[in-house]
Amino acid sequence: MSATSNEATTPGSTELEVSTEIAASPAQVWKLVSDLPRIAEWSPQVVRTLARRPLRVGSRMVNLNHRGPLVWPTTAKVVELEPHRRVAFRITENWTVWSFTLEPVTPAGGGAAEATRVVHRRETPKGISPLSNTLVDRLLGGRPQFTEELREGMGQTLRRLKAAAEA
Repeated sequence: MSATSNEATTPGSTELEVSTEIAASPAQVWKLVSDLPRIAEWSPQVVRTLARRPLRVGSRMVNLNHRGPLVWPTTAKVVELEPHRRVAFRITENWTVWSFTLEPVTPAGGGAAEATRVVHRRETPKGISPLSNTLVDRLLGGRPQFTEELREGMGQTLRRLKAAAEA
């Protein structure tokens, strides 16, 4: 199955959500999404992630991101961790919360094959920082364009994650 994109709220919203089904158990998918440095393998924007281990709520990360020739660092903190179910981290600079949520999928007819629905979200419970909005508007083509690029990148992230999990 391919990644599907669903805007979590109204058009123009800052909340983003993309999901896909992966033919692997939640435990198998969890091994991938909970290894936060591996995000760089799947995300088209992330160049590198350094994270403290073992992963726990409060763990800190440093990310190096890029878009074309532009490169910028961000810092983050794990704010939710429910093994085999959900990991979420808040980006310090722009206040956004990024997450992966795993849901077991029961096959039609009750077969034994395991699958996992993965939901990748960007939430903005406190909005987006004014500094981040200004930088996006001035350097990254504006909020509507950059938001759409993020949504497309989230889909690419899930497609790459799916390929890794199903390999």
